[in-house]
Amino acid sequence: MNKILWKPDEERIQKSAMYHLMESQGFSNYTDLHRWSVEHLEEFWQQIIRIGEVKFVKEPSSILDTKHDIKTASFFYDGKLSFTDHILRHRGAKPAIVFFGEDGRRQELSFDDLREAVSNIAAGLKEIGIAQGDRVVGFLPNCPEAIIAMLATTSLGAVWSSCSPDFGVGGVVDRFGQISPKVIFTADGYLYNGKYHDSLRIVKEIIKEIPSIDKTVIVTFIKRPSDISSIPGSMFWEELKISDSTLENLPQDFNHPLYIMYSSGTTGIPKCIIHGVGGTLVQHLKEHILHCDIESRDKVFFFTTCGWMMWNWLVTVLAI
Repeated sequence: MNKILWKPDEERIQKSAMYHLMESQGFSNYTDLHRWSVEHLEEFWQQIIRIGEVKFVKEPSSILDTKHDIKTASFFYDGKLSFTDHILRHRGAKPAIVFFGEDGRRQELSFDDLREAVSNIAAGLKEIGIAQGDRVVGFLPNCPEAIIAMLATTSLGAVWSSCSPDFGVGGVVDRFGQISPKVIFTADGYLYNGKYHDSLRIVKEIIKEIPSIDKTVIVTFIKRPSDISSIPGSMFWEELKISDSTLENLPQDFNHPLYIMYSSGTTGIPKCIIHGVGGTLVQHLKEHILHCDIESRDKVFFFTTCGWMMWNWLVTVLAI
């Protein structure tokens, strides 16, 4: 027998973003709304742009080109926008990130703190030569520095990819080795079930296998290493930062690469999957606002490592 664990009351339903969209389009039930969304693609996605308050630096010439051919279809053709600018569009002292470590450590960053941190790391990446189209990777636990490094990367038009630090050398090289990254961010290590795991030992092996990596940026997550001279091109997070920098979000084409993620690897070497700047933003906003009914007053938690696409999904919550 199927049992309903929970069902929202009618008042809550009528306050939801999904209900408001349904009502605004003149529908009285979800089935009709869904049918409209797949039969009138241009109108539907234009509504998502409105609901998500997506701002184009350059307006697209069309919402959907060649819609009858999935291989060549292009959404919001010729439009330009900044992913990072949308993620960091809120200002002030309100908490943007609240982090808890397994050891009980707590760290909180306001929206202003986050913007400043991203600005400083972006300036550092630019100083060491990272530019549009370059690949930057993270071998990091799910910590504030991972979000900061990603947003700094994408602000420059570079492409971000990440793996969880519990991956072995082979698992990381199978992924990052395909995309020729210039910079890798890593922590000194991480805690799991009360035990310290050393990440730098693995990173040394990774950079031996991936010659394109020129710089290794080390985040002090557990304990600051006394000597990193054995890691070629290494520097600490603090050394990369350029304080008092101004964030310059470089607008990108709607379909410009933002993230490189990977298939599971169950059928050979993991396959690279590219997610675009605009598509990622718009799809995530749709899911957060309509399907999850997230509002600016909410706090959102999802248990994930940086090796799963749910981490990328979670970060976009900051736009709301």
